[in-house]
Amino acid sequence: MQRTKSGKPYGIVYDYLAVPGQHVMEWLANMLGHSYGWAIIVVTVVVRMVLLPLMVRQLRTSTVQQEKISAIKPQMTEIQNRQKTATTQEEKNAAGQEMMALYSQNGISMTGGIGCLPLLIQMPIFAALYAAIQYSPELSSSTFMGIPLGKSSILLAILSFLAYLLQGYLSMIGMPADQRKAMRMTMIVSPVMILFFTISTSAGLGLYFFIGGIFACVQTLIINLYRPRIRREIEAEMKKNPPKVVKPKPVVAAQPAATAATTPKPSTVSQDKRNRNRNAGKQRHH
Repeated sequence: MQRTKSGKPYGIVYDYLAVPGQHVMEWLANMLGHSYGWAIIVVTVVVRMVLLPLMVRQLRTSTVQQEKISAIKPQMTEIQNRQKTATTQEEKNAAGQEMMALYSQNGISMTGGIGCLPLLIQMPIFAALYAAIQYSPELSSSTFMGIPLGKSSILLAILSFLAYLLQGYLSMIGMPADQRKAMRMTMIVSPVMILFFTISTSAGLGLYFFIGGIFACVQTLIINLYRPRIRREIEAEMKKNPPKVVKPKPVVAAQPAATAATTPKPSTVSQDKRNRNRNAGKQRHH
């Protein structure tokens, strides 16, 4: 975002995101009793409803990945133990390659089925809403439930934190114990990041995150309802196609570099022998 000498904003973000965002918010606010708060809620609901099929599908894919990982857990544990007890770099590299082969042959993604497309789709919405609140006098000076939308709100920041913390808790219901342990840190870190972000921005974005967190909880509940069905499907698939077993490959130790340098080449040995014979002949001649 750039400004002229008089302070007027301009640029791609302002022209193509902030200005259209302001028009949409003003149009919705006029339809909803001049309430910009309800306009933000409507925008949030529309965006989340558009993304709902994609995010539910992504969560389902992630759940399938979790169930597959549970099926190959014994092999994973064995490879991880060998990787920890490896004494050479070659053994560690071989164990790492086996782990990658185990994932690949069993159709498991290294990212766990989580993609960034929903976040990328929402980024222009974040930018448009942020710019609209910042540069629209009507929107930035309005209030919702007594909360000024143009200023930061600790209440909405805490509500957003609690909403996403609840979503993280719901996402671990029905998850295997070892995976719950690994996901526990993520469950805390993500809501904390949202808490600090919403505290440092306007309450309008805090309202967007809070409503989005409620939708995230609903999406997670939908997946939890489908989780038993997904587990049955994975178990049936594993019976037809048991997990692929990756056999350890023999580790070939690298040859020391000094061996080649210190070992004389055959041609050099024969050349030295001819030189000694020639010198001996010269001495007998004299």
